[in-house]
Amino acid sequence: MRIGIIGAGQLGQMLALAGYPLGLDFEFVDASTDTPAGRVAPVLTGDINDPALLRRLARRSDVVSFDWENVAVSALARATRGRHVFPPLRALAAAQDRLAEKRTFERLGIATTRFAAIETRTQLERATARVGLPGVLKTRRLGYDGKGQYLLRSAHDIDGAWATLGGTALLYEEFVPFDYEVSIIGARARDGTVAIYPLNRNYHSGGILRLTLAPWPQPRVARAAAASLRRLLQALHYVGVLTLELFVHRGRLLANEMAPRVHNSGHWTIEGAVTSQFENHLRAICGLPLGATTARGHAAMINLIGSLPPAATLLAEPGLHWHDYGKQPRPGRKLGHCTLIESSAQRRTARARKLLTKLCPQLSLRP
Repeated sequence: MRIGIIGAGQLGQMLALAGYPLGLDFEFVDASTDTPAGRVAPVLTGDINDPALLRRLARRSDVVSFDWENVAVSALARATRGRHVFPPLRALAAAQDRLAEKRTFERLGIATTRFAAIETRTQLERATARVGLPGVLKTRRLGYDGKGQYLLRSAHDIDGAWATLGGTALLYEEFVPFDYEVSIIGARARDGTVAIYPLNRNYHSGGILRLTLAPWPQPRVARAAAASLRRLLQALHYVGVLTLELFVHRGRLLANEMAPRVHNSGHWTIEGAVTSQFENHLRAICGLPLGATTARGHAAMINLIGSLPPAATLLAEPGLHWHDYGKQPRPGRKLGHCTLIESSAQRRTARARKLLTKLCPQLSLRP
């Protein structure tokens, strides 16, 4: 079976590496062959939203999926008519637009932050009065890793926010002084079977994920997060891996956003779970039974951002797993990650704290 993947980044690379032992073949579409997935599979090059290029990929594939969700849904729908495309395009469309995403949460009874759609400066002024300050103005599309966002602390920030982001479709939402951030990852197969991974606790710096600890030992929070994720999977008739990111605020969960693909906070599953998120995504979209999502221990996954330390420095750490994506260094760019697995949460967190002191000293590892 041949899997066509739109986007050839590190997520695509890890999908291919997980799929080869299953006997699967891969082909990608991207603007260049100089990509992480280009090291492990052929890449069709061109505009990722070109219907002709997408049609070519679809004709050569048994199933189409993606490692980057910002492909134009209309172009993909035209190019793949009559073909298997997973996750479904309705889920892709909802995740691409922050307003549609928030409304999906509301419709399903999943608590989220208060919000308002913004198209004019007057609407922004009214939203700050109705939703409240502080708040965050965000582009409805294409924002990720902290991009396309402006924090408004008071009414004096309206001019700066509008000058920076005005002129495109926006969303204003209340700023939540959350206690911490979590994500929950699950897979749904073609037959409706669902498998949920343990809860992840995530730490960010500069809007970029730096560290994930899993499993996070908060059973009540984990159950509530899993229930919300199951609701999404069922309502969207989802097939593949879906990630739901949430804030924990005074013991209450607030949905932040969803990602219709394998997710950075699930990289720990490669070594730390019985079946990785990448393998389960492939199992789901290919009509195969899902694998167990049980954790093999207590994992810490650290993103390597901007530059890579010498491999020997980290590989000297007992039991550490190193992943180099083969990308050129650039400030803020995800170049790789490393994962360690321990027998207890205490040992895992202590080792993660020590490693972070070397790799990301500006990040505070709060309890």
